[in-house]
Amino acid sequence: MTDYLPREIAPRLTRALRQLPVVVLSGLRQSGKSTLLANEPALARGHDYRTLDDFATLAAARANPESLLAHPVILDEVQRCPELLVAIKRSVDERRQPGHFILSGSANLALLGHVSETLAGRAGYYTLHPMTRRELLKTTGDRPFLVKFLSSPALPSGKARPVSEPEVLTGGLPPACLGRAADVTEWFRAYVQTYVERDVRQLSQVTDLVAFRTLAQLAALRTGQVLVTSTLARDAKLNAVTAARYLALLEASFLIRRLPPFLKNRSSRLVKSPKLHFADSGLAAHLAGITTIEPGHDDLLRGALFETYFGQNLAALLEAHLPDAQLAYWHEQGRYEVDFVIEVGRRVFAIEVKAATRWGESDLSGLRAFLDRTPACVAAVLAYNGRETARLADRLWTIPMGQLLE
Repeated sequence: MTDYLPREIAPRLTRALRQLPVVVLSGLRQSGKSTLLANEPALARGHDYRTLDDFATLAAARANPESLLAHPVILDEVQRCPELLVAIKRSVDERRQPGHFILSGSANLALLGHVSETLAGRAGYYTLHPMTRRELLKTTGDRPFLVKFLSSPALPSGKARPVSEPEVLTGGLPPACLGRAADVTEWFRAYVQTYVERDVRQLSQVTDLVAFRTLAQLAALRTGQVLVTSTLARDAKLNAVTAARYLALLEASFLIRRLPPFLKNRSSRLVKSPKLHFADSGLAAHLAGITTIEPGHDDLLRGALFETYFGQNLAALLEAHLPDAQLAYWHEQGRYEVDFVIEVGRRVFAIEVKAATRWGESDLSGLRAFLDRTPACVAAVLAYNGRETARLADRLWTIPMGQLLE
């Protein structure tokens, strides 16, 4: 049994519990929500734990929801019983006690209209992302280098450990990345079957599960690319309306994330479609049928999966430490692109991800163009998979990927 590893977001959840009557923790299935809630003392202390995956508990919630709400309680997989939320709202309105209810689930409750409307003004919403590299290395007690850099850009000290291909291929879901599964490929296969056959049916009526899985596989092959729904629909042999609904289901269950475009600069040729990212690089690799990303095999997907891995770590760090930061991407049609743009207040930062251990001048072209068009940009960083850092110009840096994720 692997010991519990502290999660980045735990301190933020603890603070929220002291202020809000309802704390909602959502995230990808098997990302570790139940383990977090059971092992963080400030969260578990004084709360009963009930999961609506248990049939008897689900039946009780539907028949007599008030019976579960008399004492402080953690309610897991709460999306399975929407009527319970009305009772929670009534209880909160009668006695607005901070930290009384902790709700968790594998659906994005903030995107489910009946949930967000019922708990409006009463709940704080938080996302548990797949495990970060810092969590796996047990270094969450230190302030993240990225957070320090966004506060005051400076060269890091020491040498970074490059991100390895196995790290990207296993991703951040605990059973895969912690080695709990004897056969990771078999575990991912069972994971996808469980998700398709169970979670999707709970969220919405999907009449053709084969077509839904095909679209998910095609989406995985497009991770790190600008999303063109009509093209994806055509390749999946679906109409555009059905493809858009299936994508919304993938997003509501945290399998994908749509990264919005950054539009606040002087370019007139900006791409305005979102960029598609899978929430976990290991899951994306499995759905795409990728078993190796060694240099020379498929450099396009290699780069996309490294970008996906960096993106899931970046999203988790911002959620835990800079929740007001905005994450986007930038793309000038047919010319330049920057993988990630971070807005912190009025300050803007650009990060381009490169999977290779070396970089060349051509790798900086998108960052230079972004700097030229965006006066508010404080720093533009090429995050490559080497070991050396350098400040190339006033606002232009090369920093190892491993360093940015430490």
